[in-house]
Amino acid sequence: MSVNLTFRPALATDAAACAPLVFESGQHEFEFFLGVPAATCIAFLERSFALSGGRFSWRRHEVAVDARGQIVAVLAAHDGRRILADDPHVVWTLARYFGVLRTVPALLRGLVLETELPKPKRTQTLIAHCATREDARSTGVFSALFEHALRGLAANEREIVLDVLVSNERAAALYRRLGFVEMPRSKPRSSRLPAGLESVRMRFDARNRSVHAKEMSSRLITSR
Repeated sequence: MSVNLTFRPALATDAAACAPLVFESGQHEFEFFLGVPAATCIAFLERSFALSGGRFSWRRHEVAVDARGQIVAVLAAHDGRRILADDPHVVWTLARYFGVLRTVPALLRGLVLETELPKPKRTQTLIAHCATREDARSTGVFSALFEHALRGLAANEREIVLDVLVSNERAAALYRRLGFVEMPRSKPRSSRLPAGLESVRMRFDARNRSVHAKEMSSRLITSR
């Protein structure tokens, strides 16, 4: 399927198609942070995606589009040098959408979540909101999108990182095949964070990707 894909930066008009995918990339995290049902989370993300700024904005995202012109995968890239305004922007966005009374507890939960999913350092680019439409999974779509995005991330100059739930073994296996390796944990999970949100941060290592590529090639040769 990947041979029929095209890749491009996301547009504000992609909000309706991308919001459900962004939500699926971290369903449990969004529900914990926002404290609302899935449908409301998606509606908030759709509104936020259409904005010109902030961590949920279309400006941070790349998409894969199939031969029919439909978005089948999405990812975001957060450059650690360009996130200074993210926190004030999310406060403003939450307050406008949910009101002040519901924003305050969401921000408190967000601080707890950030202990597990920290912001990228200035030397890092954080890959996030990684998701593929259900009918396009296991077809190489996300791998192709990642390879496309990687070429524009100056991978040789910046550390590329991402987070994955400890329980999401399938996603972790994919990231390992793409060249990511687990980073050592610096502190234990916060007691205020649900156990199901325990995550591991991974960093991109091109040498690790080469190892996995050789392993895959060897398996293919053996299976012939």
